[in-house]
Amino acid sequence: MDIFSRYAPFIQEFIYRNKWQNLRGVQVAAGDAVFNTDQNVLLCASTASGKTEAAFFPILTLFSEDPPQSVGCLYIAPLKALINDQFTRLNDLCREAEIPVWHWHGDVSPSHKKKLLEHPSGILQITPESLESLLLRKHGEIAKLFGDLRFVVIDEIHSLLRGDRGGQTFCLIERLSRAAGVNPRRIGLSATIGDPEEAGRLLSAGTGRTTFIPKIDAKGMQWRLSMEHFYLADPQAAEMENVLKNAPSQAGLLAGAQPAEEPADQPENLPDMEKTDEAPLAADRGIGYIFEHTKGRKCLVFSNSREECEEVTTTLRQYCEANHEPDRFLIHHGNLSVSYRQTAEEEMKDEESALTTCTTATLELGIDIGKLERAFQIDAPFTVSSFLQRMGRTGRRGDAEEMWFVIREEHAEPRAVLPETVPWKLLQGIALIQLYLEERFVEPPRKGRLPYSLLFHQTLSILASHGEMTPAELASRVLPLSPFENVTVEDFRILLTHMLEADYVQRTENDGLIVGLEGERLTNSFKFYAVFKENEEYSVRCESQELGTIAYPPVLGDKIALAGHVWVVEEVDRKRHQVYCHMVKGKVPAYFGDVAGDIHTRILERMKQVLAEETMYPYLRENARARLRTARLNAKLTNMLLEPLVPLGGNMYCLFPWLGSYAFLALERFLRLRCKKLGLKGFVSLRPYFMEFTMGVSEDEFWQILEEEIKKPLDPMELVFEGENPVFDKYDDVLPAELVRKGFAQGVLDVEGMRNRVLEWLG
Repeated sequence: MDIFSRYAPFIQEFIYRNKWQNLRGVQVAAGDAVFNTDQNVLLCASTASGKTEAAFFPILTLFSEDPPQSVGCLYIAPLKALINDQFTRLNDLCREAEIPVWHWHGDVSPSHKKKLLEHPSGILQITPESLESLLLRKHGEIAKLFGDLRFVVIDEIHSLLRGDRGGQTFCLIERLSRAAGVNPRRIGLSATIGDPEEAGRLLSAGTGRTTFIPKIDAKGMQWRLSMEHFYLADPQAAEMENVLKNAPSQAGLLAGAQPAEEPADQPENLPDMEKTDEAPLAADRGIGYIFEHTKGRKCLVFSNSREECEEVTTTLRQYCEANHEPDRFLIHHGNLSVSYRQTAEEEMKDEESALTTCTTATLELGIDIGKLERAFQIDAPFTVSSFLQRMGRTGRRGDAEEMWFVIREEHAEPRAVLPETVPWKLLQGIALIQLYLEERFVEPPRKGRLPYSLLFHQTLSILASHGEMTPAELASRVLPLSPFENVTVEDFRILLTHMLEADYVQRTENDGLIVGLEGERLTNSFKFYAVFKENEEYSVRCESQELGTIAYPPVLGDKIALAGHVWVVEEVDRKRHQVYCHMVKGKVPAYFGDVAGDIHTRILERMKQVLAEETMYPYLRENARARLRTARLNAKLTNMLLEPLVPLGGNMYCLFPWLGSYAFLALERFLRLRCKKLGLKGFVSLRPYFMEFTMGVSEDEFWQILEEEIKKPLDPMELVFEGENPVFDKYDDVLPAELVRKGFAQGVLDVEGMRNRVLEWLG
């Protein structure tokens, strides 16, 4: 029987009603896997390929034939917006079959949640944080709610494979399964999985099943790509190149940097820069480019930080004002209030909308915002995965996926030398694109982590939900959870001893363990549900309207940037963490807390190759081509591609490791802590691009010392500074120092990647 015939009649009718001509490859593959195996399933298919329907069509068919006696399917998604979007879609699908669809997160009404608790059934959609809350606060009802749970669907699973939030998700699934006495099949959905086999192993951990990863015939990609470079002030790169080419004294210098012929496969001749009639003072040419090319279109503008998102939105609105146009820009990021985010989401779903939303990763994942014409990317994202997800927001109605990169850079100082003259973001953007086009490379899951922060969190959560337990009972519930496979019994003993001393845990008269006063302070707060690190935030209000949150309390009379506008602070209530303000015109920088990028070594290696090769990529626009030619010429003149250590004059040097974030960090520490004979001073690094320093030895001695030290045994703990407490994750600052240091040295630093690179240099 073919897959369509196997579907329930109401599924078939849904397909007819939506005028689908045939099933997509992912839907056939998923149906075969769910109907004909008892394995877990990992569905890897492109954005907008129908993965959600592919998973739910066979699940709902099975439910219609044999209705579950509790919640039968748990759908876990990383974003509330994604749940809200899928809630509407699944309700449309399930209404005729009378299969209930529930959702549960912080914005869902208590009455809706109460109905689920009274009548557990159908499908429950939930975030990891709300599932944590459910297990903590409703532990006694878990068996009733999930006693017949048959499937767990994890959407955008790639976003949960590189940090504590993913570890928390898998802990929660395993805890729930144990409490309810079930072993549901797991189905993972993603468009951007870098290592399917490793992702499949993580998906199946603790289930006793293997993961079936169907081979899905992907349709041919149709991309429209553009990448342009802008200096923040004139002259632009192409103008500067023309001046140099016309200067006789420079003719020989530029001999190796002549323009390549225009490639024949230039993607559909995306238009060049059109100057605006009016521009605000100190106008940013890159933002003006976005302003012009979003007119009359529905677009997204992605930034890599909330601060940059606010800056871009404010500038675009100033362009509207300068040109006497109505505001056509929305904003969406994690620090904005629910109402602001929902307004942007609803406006973008309107098929007639010609508004543009400036956003961060909050609109990167699977929410369907209709026919989106263009995505813009300010600078380069940190990962290939983010690039694919962001571009995948477009092309959802049969059109080509379209992304315009806008790379912005300040002019280097007149006497600047390496490394200030290297256009790192331009190279990074090219590398991301080329890695996927040439190798289909996407970042793999992170291995070898020691998630002690998550261990602390889950220990408290389990103890709070279960009540008094002996140390052995607690260990038997915590340590078998799959994210803790690298944690030793001795590690857990050290953690428990510390938690007892700090009153996170108390010992009872019966030698049992319960949550202590400090532990109750944490677990009684809604902030406990999340394992990602949050700043101590202040809510910002204008009269009765909540605008969003900021990281630190401002001073009375200060101006703050939020929601794409500028506000003057009228009152700060430090006790209630409230800020009251009113709107004014102007522009000020925003700050929401630090955001670190995790860049893979393959990206840095491909960036080096971009500088070394002569290819002129077809998606580069005029200024980007000119800037790349200049960068390649400088790379040849300085020898930075042939030698990692480049002299800058005197005893100043620059080291170009071409390593990803964590291997770069390991090398930085290796040089400073193990290679003290180098006499490094004035050490400055821009991770993961370069290190600058002065040396007390010659270049030959540098390599001799490096060879001596790299060939000695190296304990990663040696790469932690004395007295250092390297806080990376949410609860690191309350952990015993020895675990924090061990977790950083052995679970964060890529010592092996660093060692391999040094040995490669030494030949």
